[in-house]
Parts: sequence; structure tokens; C-alpha cells
Amino acid sequence: MFKKISILGSTGSIGLTTLDIIDKKKKDLKVIFLSADKNYKLICKQIIKYKPKIYLINDLNIYLKVKKKFKKKKIRIINKIEQIEKKFYCDITISAIPGLVGLTPTLHMIKLSRKVLIANKESVICGWDLIKKKANQNNTKIIPVDSEHFSIFELIKNHKLNEIEKIFITASGGPFLNYSISKLKKVKPKQALKHPKWKMGKKVSIDSSTLMNKILELIEAQKLFNIPLKKLDILIHPDSLVHAIVKFKNGLTKLIFHETSMLIPLANAMLENNFDINIFATKKRKLQTGYQKNIIFRKLNYKIFPIIKIKDRLMEYPSTPIIINSANETLVDQFLKQNIDFLDIYKIILIIMRDQNYRKYAIQNPSDLKKIFLVDTWVKKRVLEIIKKKYA
Repeated sequence: MFKKISILGSTGSIGLTTLDIIDKKKKDLKVIFLSADKNYKLICKQIIKYKPKIYLINDLNIYLKVKKKFKKKKIRIINKIEQIEKKFYCDITISAIPGLVGLTPTLHMIKLSRKVLIANKESVICGWDLIKKKANQNNTKIIPVDSEHFSIFELIKNHKLNEIEKIFITASGGPFLNYSISKLKKVKPKQALKHPKWKMGKKVSIDSSTLMNKILELIEAQKLFNIPLKKLDILIHPDSLVHAIVKFKNGLTKLIFHETSMLIPLANAMLENNFDINIFATKKRKLQTGYQKNIIFRKLNYKIFPIIKIKDRLMEYPSTPIIINSANETLVDQFLKQNIDFLDIYKIILIIMRDQNYRKYAIQNPSDLKKIFLVDTWVKKRVLEIIKKKYA
């Protein structure tokens, strides 16, 4: 019996990796629902190849264009997640829409899924209370599939929280690990997008270059596993082969080692650890299953990664994580458009956290969707005001 699969964000890197897994396990996995934004050619290819029952397209113009093209086909093409009726049900939904915009569709699909595999860290950071409540109401299992959080999930699943002394999330250090401060001042988007180990989307690649991805992952880990922030830390590991380390009070330290491919956590979560990884090996994708002689870890360099200085303020107020996330989303977008300098990402986040209205919005309760978007709207507006004033 095959499992019915839905993918939120099927044209992004996580979505495409998920479809690669499905291609190799056609007897076990079947696509029934896909969603995308505006990649017209890829949307059409996916409709033809996977024949989903429903395809959600967010961009209105692309939606109309695709709907017209496939009007004679047996497929429902929709423009709103709410158009999926309650009787629709799937075994697994992969939540892979980047940014806070992924929260609403994730909440909707929790009601319609047995499991939700979350690769969208922003949804967890900003809306975990809502996700957890909705999952409990619908008896839906939430599994993180970011490599770090999937590793933590696997390492601690047979342990109690009071057995844990420390959890380390690893960071490659991105493309600027060995840069000087003077070189960082001149960094351009093209350089920041060249991650030495991972193939990722633009936003995640920029986050990796600033190490903001690790700030967000600390928040995510705290929420997902209910672990105090003081028990969470970051280690630099340039090879990106160890993804998380858990130090237990009994003297044992455990880690998970796997190559730099999201295929591994995704496939393990989808297939419940019951498969042979070699089925996914191709001429282009040679999977490394052996171990290397030396595994190197380094302490963080706060001068190269100044964003880490906000670590102790991450849970300052209920909506502080939303403010940090929303400010970063806006700043990354502005950096990619070359409207700000690379180091402005860190500097303007600090300005926002010193703003006279910061506390007013930070104390908002994130268990209300309207309040989450209220905070998000204020932050994004304020960031753009600061940029306009600075570069006027």
C-alpha cells in the first residue's frame, strides 16, 4: 500500500529533492497534491509527470495560465489553500515553502495529514504554538527535516529531557569562514550565494553566510524539543558531515554523521528509516557512506559572525523570535536586490531590537495568527524605513 504525499513548495530545492525520493520509491509513495508559486515551466512539467489530484498555484497570473492550459485534464488547479476540502487526506505533507508565508498553508495541511515533515523553520519560529495546538487537535505527528533538527530528533527520541546536558548544532561557517572584517564589508550577493558544501535556495544561502540560519535553528530547536536555550549551542564544523551532537549527563556523547544532502533526512522521515540509501545513488549523486579520518570542530568567531551576539536575547519576549525572523527576511531580500551592504543585515537587526516600539510588539502573544502578522508587518515596514533613511 502506497503512502499519499503532499508537498508545499514543490518547485523549491526541498520539494525537488522530495520528488527525487518519490521517483525511486514509486511503489511506496504517490503524489496527490503539489503547490508552487510561479515557476510556470516546472509547474507544467510536474503536472504532466506526477498527475497530482490537486495543484495549488499562489501567483494569480500563473494560476490562470496553467488552469487554461490544463482545462481538459483531470486535475484540480486552485489558487487558495482553503479550497482544499475537509474530506481530502494524505499520509505525509512536506512543508517546504520558505518564509513566514509558509505558516498558513502548513496549519491548513496539519488538519488533512497523518504526518507533517517541516522544513520551513520560519513557521516553527513564528507559529509553533499554533502548529503544536493544531497537531494535538488532529492527532498529527510533526517531524522536523532540517538536517540539524532531524538529527536531534533521532538522537533524543529514546531519552528524557532531564538526561540531556548540552545540544550542539553544527555550522559549516559558509563561504566567509576565513574572511577578514575588511573583506566582509565588500561582499556581494553572488559571493554570499556560493555555499561551499550545501546546495540551497537563495534565502537560506544568505542566512548561512551570516550564520543567521544558526540563530534561527537555535530558536527552532528550543521550540520543537522544549529545551532551555542555555542547553543549546553552536559549533563550527566546516565539513558539514556531523549535524548535531548531544551530550548526556551520564558521560555519553552521541552525534549523527551523514553527507551534505537533504535527501537523507527527508528519505528517513518519509520511509521511516526503512530503505537502502544506495538506491538514490546516480552518476551525478555519489553518496558518501564512509567516514573520514579527522572530524574538525571550531569555536565561533564573533568578529566574523557578529549576529551570534544576539543569542542570549532570542527568547527575551514572546514575539522576539518573530521580530528577528521578519527583520532578517526583509534584510536578506534587500541585500539580494543590492539595496544594502552585507553587514547591514546584522546592524539593522540590532537597530530594530533597540527601537522605541520594539517591546510593544515583542510582548505580543504569538498564539494568535493575527498578532503574528501584526508584528511581522510592523518589523518589515520599520526595516524599510531604516534602509530608506540610511541610503537616502
